[in-house]
Amino acid sequence: MVHGLKLESGRALWYKNRWIRSKQVAALRGVAAAPGPRHGGFDTVNTNVAAIAGRTWALVEAGSYPVELSDDLEEQTYNPFDDTLLGSFTAHPHLDPATGEQHAICYEATDQTVVRHVVIDRSGRVVREEAIPVKHGPSIHDCAITEHYVLVFDLPVTFSIKRLIAGHSFPYGWNPDHEARVGLLPRSGSAEDIIWCAVDPAYVFHPCNAFELPDGRVVVDVAAHPTMFADSTQGPDSAASAFERWTIDPAQRRVGRRVVDPSPQEFPRMDERRTARPYRYAYALALPEGRVDEFLGATALYKHDLEAGSRQVHDFGPGRYPGEFVFVPAHAGAAEDEGWLLGLVVNFPAETTDLVVLNAQTFEGAPQASVRVPHRIPPGFHGNWLPNAA
Repeated sequence: MVHGLKLESGRALWYKNRWIRSKQVAALRGVAAAPGPRHGGFDTVNTNVAAIAGRTWALVEAGSYPVELSDDLEEQTYNPFDDTLLGSFTAHPHLDPATGEQHAICYEATDQTVVRHVVIDRSGRVVREEAIPVKHGPSIHDCAITEHYVLVFDLPVTFSIKRLIAGHSFPYGWNPDHEARVGLLPRSGSAEDIIWCAVDPAYVFHPCNAFELPDGRVVVDVAAHPTMFADSTQGPDSAASAFERWTIDPAQRRVGRRVVDPSPQEFPRMDERRTARPYRYAYALALPEGRVDEFLGATALYKHDLEAGSRQVHDFGPGRYPGEFVFVPAHAGAAEDEGWLLGLVVNFPAETTDLVVLNAQTFEGAPQASVRVPHRIPPGFHGNWLPNAA
């Protein structure tokens, strides 16, 4: 299900939710399935919504083609980027503001031997699908980009035939026999050009940002989990997580890890105008202490000042659980933290939801604005701010 809320001139004009009409959903609801081609029989789309080339897309990894949505959420069509995408896609493409290209690392649930670097140009057409050989079928949820590289997180969550035979819908699990490594793929290079760098075992759903240092090393900030899907077959089961800075040394082919903040956290975001470039501020969702069976249960957001080495906390209070928040600059020339943070906060006792707008520069203060939705929006995975093209 996709949820949308339209803001204009300081007011909320509407809130809507719409099922993505996969064949299964359509059959259960007695409606027509959404038109458009399917990829390999997969058509569940449930992870992210993003703007690509001025159009709105619902996204998922490892299976279905994307679904193109109308701005009012009333129309939907399965669309492999106007028939230019050959395989699966990802929930996390990354726009380089300097080039207008979208970069993604994609994997197929049905092929454990390769992942693919996919590039979408400014017009919204796929212009590159470079195959990268791998072992064991790693689950690569996200990637990161720098000025010259795409980062490939080949980490120890891999395809599990035992889980597939057992009938689990997500047949992946922690695999201690799989070498943990991060690949530096030149943006226009081939698989043979990747510089693979060993890293101590961990799993990363979401990097925040990456950039290159003058000496040739690469920095990437991540929410790092010591293990993932070690026991659970339904959702995250990390015993702990931390916000870490990984420094990748292509000469030594090693990754150094430094903990920036040991508190459990996830969904790190930043001012995406700084994508692939040095940056100062990161924002993340606090997670509950101890074992996490789902990314819900804490009531706070964090703001990291990576230059000062400090952290601010915005706590929404008991019973109010935030999801992922995104940064929106106040204007085109705004400073890095000059703008707003937008996200949904579920009030479980009241069974309501607020779209909350925080001023990023007064992060710990009262919200600048909020919009009350008079029911509980089920906690989801990801969301984004899609500005009007005009």
